[in-house]
Amino acid sequence: MIVDLIDFLKKHQQAVQVYCIIAIAIMLVWSFLGVDTHHAHTWMEVHIPGFWSLFTLISCVVLIYFSRWLGKSGIETREDYYDK
Repeated sequence: MIVDLIDFLKKHQQAVQVYCIIAIAIMLVWSFLGVDTHHAHTWMEVHIPGFWSLFTLISCVVLIYFSRWLGKSGIETREDYYDK
């Protein structure tokens, strides 16, 4: 089931990208127009539209690259590890 979903998304990669960009644009417009920042806790929440979305995106990118670096630095083993 999940393999079929992945194959479907790979076949329609251009459409997936378009839908994701549309969703991001909708969230950005909503953050400009619909979010009440009167009760925000920090300066960033008040003055940076979509702050938590941007924070989440940047955090995910940092986590992915840190994990890749950590894996390449010695945690990963060669593929024939169990063949010996």
